[in-house]
Amino acid sequence: MRGDRVIRLALAAVIVWTLLGPRLGLAAAADRAAPLVIGDTFTMDSKALGEKRRINVYLPPGYKEAPGSRVPVLYMPDGGMAEDFLHVAGLVQISVTNGTMRPFLLVGIENTQRRRDMTGPTENEEDKKIAPRVGGSAAFRKFIRNELMPAIRGRYRTTGETAIVGESLAGLFVVEIFFLEPDLFDTYVAIDPSLWWNNGKLVDGAAEQLRARPKLEKTLYLASSDEKVIAAVTQRLAGILAANAPPTLHWHYESMPEEQHGTIYQPAALKAFRSVFKPRADGGR
Repeated sequence: MRGDRVIRLALAAVIVWTLLGPRLGLAAAADRAAPLVIGDTFTMDSKALGEKRRINVYLPPGYKEAPGSRVPVLYMPDGGMAEDFLHVAGLVQISVTNGTMRPFLLVGIENTQRRRDMTGPTENEEDKKIAPRVGGSAAFRKFIRNELMPAIRGRYRTTGETAIVGESLAGLFVVEIFFLEPDLFDTYVAIDPSLWWNNGKLVDGAAEQLRARPKLEKTLYLASSDEKVIAAVTQRLAGILAANAPPTLHWHYESMPEEQHGTIYQPAALKAFRSVFKPRADGGR
């Protein structure tokens, strides 16, 4: 009798599980957390830098839905997930969605040795104290030009248009590329750039660089906060641009004294994107 009872209980359990098990399983699955995915991340071995670098990529609204479309690319140093990548990706997302910016693929370059990569050589002894190694911007530029850009073109549907955005030391790097290798990008956005580096020599040579390129067709957007040293040298660069920039160069300087060095990136980038990446009248990208 006891054996029959055990069998009956076992059969009842099987019937209950057969009827309710799938529903219980669905409920459990629904309760499980799933990762939020906004793009891609991958690593690549860099010969130029002699190390592995992580790259984060944000896909703009409409990219996946239009498999035949191609989009321009916005590169950003300080592009790690714990750095500025998510902030800028959010600006791109909302700006594209509300129609104030053209769709761009955002490529974030995560840092390993930030102060090494973002700075050029310096003769200032105080500059050299900010990190064990400085002055590696030429190698970082080579990595972007020869390794990262071809990788992005191979992985994604892109147009030939490129841009770069950076703040502070990354802004210095942006301005350095503009003067030393202007053909690398079409649009340069430098926010609170650390142009004091190397006693301001990058700015000292700006007039000569501009006069040497009378047909330079690029876009340069500068912004500065209430940081006095940075604001003064950025304003000096704006004055040099006003006196020496060729008519083919589209440039703008935005003074934002209401912002601090630690708060300027997002509001300045939003203004910049609306200005330099605004939708074209013909609807093109």
